[in-house]
Amino acid sequence: MMKRILIVDDNVFMVEVMTYILNSKGYEVTALYTGNEVFNTIKIDHPDLVILDLGLPDFDGRDICKLLKLNTSTKDLPVILCSGADNLDEALQLPGAPNDVLHKPFDIDVFMQKVEYQLAA
Repeated sequence: MMKRILIVDDNVFMVEVMTYILNSKGYEVTALYTGNEVFNTIKIDHPDLVILDLGLPDFDGRDICKLLKLNTSTKDLPVILCSGADNLDEALQLPGAPNDVLHKPFDIDVFMQKVEYQLAA
C-alpha cells in the first residue's frame, strides 16, 4: 500500500517540486496551499506524514503542528515543519513540536532521508 503524504505550503513551485520527488519514489501526495483545510483533509485522507510550511498566508505552521500534536487522534502523525527561517530548529524544543524540521532550500537526498525516517518510525 502506498504511503500518503500531505504537503501544506503556499509556494506552488515548492509543492510541485516536493510532489514530483515524492511521486517518483512511489508516494501518494495531497497538496494544500493554506492551513484552512488541514484538519478536514487529515480526517478524510488519513495521511502517513504531513510536511508543513512555517509561513502560510492564514496560519503559522507551528500553531497547526501544535494542534495536531496535542490532539489525541493526530498526536502520533509525523510532522516535518519546513521553512527558510534560520530559527526553525527552536520549534523542536516547544510543546507540540514537529518530529523534524527541513530547511529550505533543501537537498533532495536530505529531504528523502527525513521523509523515509519519519515513515519508518
